[in-house]
Amino acid sequence: MSDHDVLSIMGTINLYGLAVDTQRWELFDRIFSDDVDADFGTSHWRDLASFKRDFAAFHDPFSSTQHAMMNHLVNVEGDVAQAFTYGSWRLIRKGIEGRDFWEGTGWYDDELLRSKERWLIKRRTCRIVWWDGNPLAQETIPGVRFKLESSVLRREGDAGRVGFLNAIRSEVRSKG
Repeated sequence: MSDHDVLSIMGTINLYGLAVDTQRWELFDRIFSDDVDADFGTSHWRDLASFKRDFAAFHDPFSSTQHAMMNHLVNVEGDVAQAFTYGSWRLIRKGIEGRDFWEGTGWYDDELLRSKERWLIKRRTCRIVWWDGNPLAQETIPGVRFKLESSVLRREGDAGRVGFLNAIRSEVRSKG
């Protein structure tokens, strides 16, 4: 695993926050593979075109958004990488009843593949750990809401549903 690979993967993951906050959906082409499998709990996409379309529709009504990606962990084996990242976000939507924001924290568990030009996210799982604010702020498409129950990382890991943990467990077993 080279430092260049790790920095490139972190750059891909960080670009996601900028793409969403600027609503530059064409940047998703530099972040995700065409056949991305993106599981955000309530919503699940299996191709880049529908992922971009639905994210654009969901985010359009917001006055402003801010996503921060942090605490990057990366494991590279050849042309495949597993990455685990914590995230926080604040979504501002003026003109709705009640408070005008919805914010939260969560985690992203990604599998990336090396392409000719860059690392691309092939599989993403996003889970919410904590949220606050007005649930109506995040209902920008009538009837479509994020699942507002918290995910406990320990239980997800114990159940084998965190790819990064699975990758480093395998690495530890093979060295042991």
